[in-house]
Amino acid sequence: MSALNGKLTKKLVENLGAGRHGDGAGLYLVVDPSGARRWIVRVTVKGQKNRKGAPLRTDFGLGGADIVTLNQARERALEYRRMAKQGLNPRFNATREIPTFAEVAQQVHIDRMPTWKNAKHGQQWLNTLRDYAFPKIGRMPIDSIGQPEILMCLSPIWTDRHETAKRLAQRIKTVLDVAKSKGFRSGENPVTAIRDAKVLPTVKTKPQHHDAMPWRHVPAFFAELNGRSAIAAKALQFTILTASRTSEVLDMTWQEIDFEARLWTVPAARMKGGKVHRVPLTDEMLAILEPLKAMASVYVFEGQKRHKPLSNMSMLMLLRRMGRDGFTVHGFRSSFRDWASESVNAPRELAEAALAHQVGSDVERAYARSDLLERRFDLMTHWTRFTNSFTFSEAP
Repeated sequence: MSALNGKLTKKLVENLGAGRHGDGAGLYLVVDPSGARRWIVRVTVKGQKNRKGAPLRTDFGLGGADIVTLNQARERALEYRRMAKQGLNPRFNATREIPTFAEVAQQVHIDRMPTWKNAKHGQQWLNTLRDYAFPKIGRMPIDSIGQPEILMCLSPIWTDRHETAKRLAQRIKTVLDVAKSKGFRSGENPVTAIRDAKVLPTVKTKPQHHDAMPWRHVPAFFAELNGRSAIAAKALQFTILTASRTSEVLDMTWQEIDFEARLWTVPAARMKGGKVHRVPLTDEMLAILEPLKAMASVYVFEGQKRHKPLSNMSMLMLLRRMGRDGFTVHGFRSSFRDWASESVNAPRELAEAALAHQVGSDVERAYARSDLLERRFDLMTHWTRFTNSFTFSEAP
């Protein structure tokens, strides 16, 4: 996909892949690997030179492409070029407009992109604002947002979606803090004022436990899964056998699999604990993976879109279709943990290592550098045999 006559179009702006794409006259659309899109303009300031004596050429950000349209970007770029042609540096002479909340939020997301644990986490940060803040305050000038506007965003979800509301409040606070640091706001952050005054009611939240299928019931359920060919069923089988987290399995790529070594290596960036995790692969696990090679996808468990993973709801919806509404995918990790303790009396450190849990104090972990891979292979072999031990002759 390329620009017609060197010019961008609305469709191209929405669909171009990662890279820097020119519209002409110094205007560029920059698409980051995460998919975030922003505008920049490159100008040469007349009569000004850089430290090496060459004409002063500088890039200026014009905002995110989901906030600033193509025509708006062209207009702003034209304004900057006119100033530069007159010898005026746009950094100091451009009209200082008060940006909207959405514009500042988009820029904060772009600026902090290198600090996100992964692109998915960064996108979730912005999605929370898009879903709950942008519809109410997104188009408002950032300096006009006070406590009433913040409450418009938080109050509707404060009780029913309390965890989401708390994350939303923190992210709104961050955007307003950045706006203040750039001179667009003054005074106390209204989010802080709301918290200190306890304007919103106290919500008592119960610890969230993932409902686990009793480990003795897992073989019968696994036998049902064997009769299903859908990719979600294969992903769920692999998740159960490896006792892995949903995200670890769904985002797994073929590059992480070493068939010869019978090993799946999950990079630190994708692990909850931020540490590389090696998973030994049994014959049954490999048998699930082998047929999927023919899909020639980036991801092992590809979804409906080419080179995109399955939806993170796909396995949960499968559980519901199979009449297991009371259980969660994450709960199978607890099923495995209970089985390891009650059925095979596995040492605590071994079972916890299989789940990629950190055990002991910092000092203890400093000395326990082995991930017990060989012993874990034996444990996962026993678990695999157990999950495949059901025969339909056992059914009542």
